[in-house]
Amino acid sequence: MVTENNQVIIRTENLGKAYPLPGNDWLRVFEGIDFELRAGELVAVMGVSGVGKTTFLNIIGGLDRPTEGRVFFQGQNLWEKTPVEIALLRNRYIGFVFQFYHLLPEFSALENVAIPLLIAGRSREEAMEQAARALEEVGMGARLDARPAQLSGGEQQRVAVARALVTGPGLLLADEPTGNLDWKTGEKILQLITDLHRKKGLSSIIVTHNERIARYCHKAYLLEAGRMKLLEGPAG
Repeated sequence: MVTENNQVIIRTENLGKAYPLPGNDWLRVFEGIDFELRAGELVAVMGVSGVGKTTFLNIIGGLDRPTEGRVFFQGQNLWEKTPVEIALLRNRYIGFVFQFYHLLPEFSALENVAIPLLIAGRSREEAMEQAARALEEVGMGARLDARPAQLSGGEQQRVAVARALVTGPGLLLADEPTGNLDWKTGEKILQLITDLHRKKGLSSIIVTHNERIARYCHKAYLLEAGRMKLLEGPAG
């Protein structure tokens, strides 16, 4: 995905999410969120567990529908698209990294990374070659045939990062990417993500409850009591 300098990649207007409760009540997760991610930015969205950070990330990534407000992806209203159009957009332009890896246990590291390419219609030979290059890039070139159960947590997350970026997306959304790892291992994963962010010219959002992670980012936002605010001063 080619982006012009300073182009707005993601923009939300008055974004809100609520879930219905018995008796016509609603559980409001957040409301009134105006947020912007520009090309090349690495942004942290911080907050305690349960505040709605993952929900926010899922909405801007096309995985969950907002209750109110709008999400614009490169100027296009995301939730006006059909489910098929959103799925194609995710596959082509957005890479996701999750806290719990979500690797398929019966497949090798190579096969796990190749899956998005196969979904996109690439031939098996091309998908495997490209997946091998992606794994080499994250330091897993010697573990292509290993299954997830044979890998450490840090190694599994490296595979997950390779899978997220194998299709060449311009937007990376990482949900607590170090949350299931000890800090030493997590810091290596974070350094990998920031290195790939720079190398590939990504626009990235990292959701986290860990203030130390925000130091690696250009900006840091705090989601608290249903509202989001930009924290003052440089994050990194």
